[in-house]
Amino acid sequence: MNTTDEVFEADASVENQARRRGSSGLYQTESSDDVARPVHHRIDGQSKIPTDEETPLLDGEGGHSGDPPQDGVEWEGAKDFEGLPWWKKPSGFWLIPPFIIYTLAFGGTFVPRLNLILTLICKQYLAKNAPEASYPSIILGVDNPDCMRNDDIQKLATQFSTYVSLISGILSAITSPQIGTLSDRYGRIKLLAISSIGMLLSEILFIVAGSFPDTVSVYWILLGSVADGLCGSFTAALALGYSYAADTTPPAYRNVMFGYLYGCLFTGIAIGPIFAGYVVKLTGSLISVFYIALGGHLIFLSFLVFVVPESLSARRRQAAAEKHRVSKAEDQRTWLQTLKSANLFAPLAILFPVGKGSSRALRSNLLLLAAVDTTMFSVAMGSMTVVIYYSEKMFGWGTLESSIFVSVVNTCRVTALILILPGLTRVVRKYIKSPKSGSDIFDLSIIRTAIFFDTLGYIGYSLSRVGAVFVLSGAVAALGGVGSPTISSALTKHVPADRTGQLLGAMGLLHALTRVFSPTICNTIYSLTVKTVPQTVFYCLTATFGFAFVLSWFVQPNVYLNDANDDSEDSPASADERPEETEPLFA
Repeated sequence: MNTTDEVFEADASVENQARRRGSSGLYQTESSDDVARPVHHRIDGQSKIPTDEETPLLDGEGGHSGDPPQDGVEWEGAKDFEGLPWWKKPSGFWLIPPFIIYTLAFGGTFVPRLNLILTLICKQYLAKNAPEASYPSIILGVDNPDCMRNDDIQKLATQFSTYVSLISGILSAITSPQIGTLSDRYGRIKLLAISSIGMLLSEILFIVAGSFPDTVSVYWILLGSVADGLCGSFTAALALGYSYAADTTPPAYRNVMFGYLYGCLFTGIAIGPIFAGYVVKLTGSLISVFYIALGGHLIFLSFLVFVVPESLSARRRQAAAEKHRVSKAEDQRTWLQTLKSANLFAPLAILFPVGKGSSRALRSNLLLLAAVDTTMFSVAMGSMTVVIYYSEKMFGWGTLESSIFVSVVNTCRVTALILILPGLTRVVRKYIKSPKSGSDIFDLSIIRTAIFFDTLGYIGYSLSRVGAVFVLSGAVAALGGVGSPTISSALTKHVPADRTGQLLGAMGLLHALTRVFSPTICNTIYSLTVKTVPQTVFYCLTATFGFAFVLSWFVQPNVYLNDANDDSEDSPASADERPEETEPLFA
């Protein structure tokens, strides 16, 4: 073979090799001359972009788990949905109508739940402690000053609310990760429907306890918490909703879709309470609100079953099922041995990945983001009951005033989620393209700013001595609502698409645990200081936000898990090359 033939053959070999690599995202060919050039190397889990005079300042390529079409590159995640009619093509927008209904039912019963518990506890307390001649008339649906301003009754009601949170939180901590993992194999919609059944049963038991207070004990409400917890509670529902959105949304705009779903949650919490307040005022009955909420849950369940298309294709579900089958086949333990070695915290192992594709930076990011998200969620969950009881005690608010406060605060939160966050994201993404994966400086800036507003709002809660300032403080804190969906979006950008349900299931476990400990801690602090310095709980929560703000500055941009099966030089160091890091954090 002459020299010219050897050159042509070498060129052809290089071109074929480049085309093969191009399919893995390491190379991109230009249509003008089919010349392959490296565009994105990964070293130790971090994105490294080669720079020369031909390298663009802004990288506009699609991501490993899907980016919006940029520069003619198609998002890989859209391939599963090609050729489907619109009514069978999944999209995050399918979840918005049912989620609004679900959250209206959830938010509408928030204040009535607390006040129903308070009234039932009050009836029980007065029946036991007040002389029969001076026993005041306690009517459901009417503001009873003897209940609201009695410190002992406030303490008992707070403790009972703690029991409700403990039962639901402990059980959902066990079931939420399993529900998230099962959704990777069986689909999001089926598991989302199951998770909604628990809340439906809880509403039924509230109706029974409130309708027959003289014959049915208030402790029946705890049975509703058991049903709610076994089905994963709303933490599992929210995690599954995020998983559905992650399946159908490019990573660059995933925070926007997550924001829409989070906005649905707070739309319900904003509109639901004020609607419930007027229903109670017109009907004179708290129970009527629970009947309406029960109907809302039934509509939500029906919409999921008959309307919303599944986001996971049969191919992806089969692949996840096969991976699970292989894993189970390699596990030779009996069911009894598996039960004995069961570890509640085992799902958290995904936050500390080891082996090929992982890195210290990746583990650090996942743990830090999870810690910040859990901290913000714990403050939100822990303070909900305290804020209502505190405001009613300090400012003399009733059900209607408390409902208006909750509605005003969450209207500000919804505005930030569905207007400010999407608008800001679309403007910024025109100039700063999303990286291949991992969170970028834009994501981190939103997270830090959100924590700052939360901190400012809780400082206001601590210092407020009039109702108007208290409401204004709540509105400021509400602007921090953009943080949670952005953190969830950033977390999903750190792992491949087939681990999204597992990751968000692990976050569901952390959220469920915070539902156990955070309300317990906050309610305990409030019950111990309500007679002396009732603002103490807000001082503590402000310091907690300060801690989260510090943690957020240690998160590194453009870090993610590359679990490609190739052994090319572009892959991160394998587990064999880092023997000291091969042991997982959680067994």
